Amino acid sequence: MIEDLGGRVASVWSTLRPVTKQLLTGAMYPDPSSQSQPTQTKFFYDAHADIEVSSLLSAIDEQSASTEIRNDAEKRTEMSRLADTCVRLLEQSSASAEVFIQLATRALKENDYVWLDKLADQLADRYSASEIAEIVRQTEIAPIRAIAYETLAMLPTSTVEPLLDDPLYEEIGVAVLEQQAFEFGSEASREALDQHFGHFNDNN
Repeated sequence: MIEDLGGRVASVWSTLRPVTKQLLTGAMYPDPSSQSQPTQTKFFYDAHADIEVSSLLSAIDEQSASTEIRNDAEKRTEMSRLADTCVRLLEQSSASAEVFIQLATRALKENDYVWLDKLADQLADRYSASEIAEIVRQTEIAPIRAIAYETLAMLPTSTVEPLLDDPLYEEIGVAVLEQQAFEFGSEASREALDQHFGHFNDNN
């Protein structure tokens, strides 16, 4: 079936580890006798699977735009089914900035704002502050950056403050703490900024 979906998808599929192929196959064709258990608990999902499933989804999106797939209803249906499986696994298990951007971009392209809101809700529940800041750093898509900034602004000051010590995220951390301090009236955020810029001035 995979070979029929085009060279790009078949090529990426051939590089997947057996455990990731089992994960995808199990999610696409669940055993009716085990419907009471969530699919994601049947196979081990790790950071490597995260990368592999994300890469497969990218290949599917690329291949789906081809004339061959668009003109073949059966292949288009199978491609959509495989894509939906990848999305479901990533949405359930990933906490990666790259994957969030990938899924949020898909939601925006489909004008699916209910899905986008659902993805946004997952940020505070599952993602670390540094991963949320990485979303801001990596994407130029304004709605996605806004979601990430808004999520960071809702986090406790103590969770955001460590961003100040990372050169990659310092500017983002300062912007978030300034919002908390001056828009939300957070004294803890104001103190964190005073301490940070006091140390900065001492070192310069």
